[in-house]
Amino acid sequence: MRWNGQELGVEQQGTLPGLARLNNLVRSVRTPDFAGVVFHEVLAKSALNRVPGQSYVPFGWTINPYRGCSHACVYCFARPTHEYLDLDPGDDFDRQLIVKVNVADVLRRELARASWRHDPVALGTNTDPYQRAEGRYALMPGIIEALAGSGTPFSVLTKGTLLRRDLPVLAAAREHVPVDLAMSIAVYDDELQRSIEPGTPSTAARLATVTAVREAGFDCTVFLMPVLPYLTDTRAHLDEALRRIAESGATSVVYSALHLRGSVKPWFFAWLAREHPELVPRYRAMFPGAAAYSPKEYREWLGARIRPLLRAHRLERGREDVVTGGVRSSAGDARARDVPGPRGARAVPSRSRRSASPGEPSEQALAGLEAAAPSMLF
Repeated sequence: MRWNGQELGVEQQGTLPGLARLNNLVRSVRTPDFAGVVFHEVLAKSALNRVPGQSYVPFGWTINPYRGCSHACVYCFARPTHEYLDLDPGDDFDRQLIVKVNVADVLRRELARASWRHDPVALGTNTDPYQRAEGRYALMPGIIEALAGSGTPFSVLTKGTLLRRDLPVLAAAREHVPVDLAMSIAVYDDELQRSIEPGTPSTAARLATVTAVREAGFDCTVFLMPVLPYLTDTRAHLDEALRRIAESGATSVVYSALHLRGSVKPWFFAWLAREHPELVPRYRAMFPGAAAYSPKEYREWLGARIRPLLRAHRLERGREDVVTGGVRSSAGDARARDVPGPRGARAVPSRSRRSASPGEPSEQALAGLEAAAPSMLF
């Protein structure tokens, strides 16, 4: 690769308009190892993102080292965040990736501020920190070390098997702060998984990563979400999914039904029309007009179907963070008791809003992340 002639603040040939106007764009990179993908390397102005919540949980914190995601999950709720840079939420989200190359250095400065309260920080609640780009840029070890070194608890939710690379770093961090890990595995039909999540590791590879996490001494929650109506909500599919999750050694399961917010909906429906046209009328009925969530009756039905299967496979139902949408930090209970955590750290309150019906996604978490989307960019 050639790096000569690429200067900070200079518009790069081929860079899309929204990115070309930025004064923190370092360069735009194409490499044969990532065919069809462009990496737009930027110097981040901030690393910690404050996500608004409700009065009893006023906010949460997240870190997003990447924007856009080569996992290319058709249903990904983060797609609309690309629109803030004049990038489309469809193909551009999958192929035009923003990389905050200095994120660890910026994070260390932010964590060193006297005002930092050592609240838990969530990674992987917007775009995946262990997508394929992490194999090239290796931003996560520096982030993990910065958080642990400052006494800040954190959690990671990912679909990426690259998590295994950092298990020694995470184990070292666990000596200083609570560390919570979760793997997102929604689909247990290989053909469907390759169609709707074309850039992700296989289901088997992710389940093997859950096992590796457990062997490293961590608990590991599996996010069985979204459950796709008429595709992955049959008793047979759910039973097989939970059987394999239990065999992997996972400690708990979080589940929710599909939701389609904003510009995610047309992208998803375009995929559905190509791959499963017979289901389009049913989905139109479930998601009429601007409706983002499956009907309450469906969510109740789904919960009634899953709960007995969880019991049969001796799996606990996990807890989603009501603000960030990630795995709930184990540091939260200490904060609720007003007990200082490591190095005086305090975690967010343990009180959480129960879903209106079993299996309902956290609307508060999605709304908060949507409101914080512009600040998450840089």
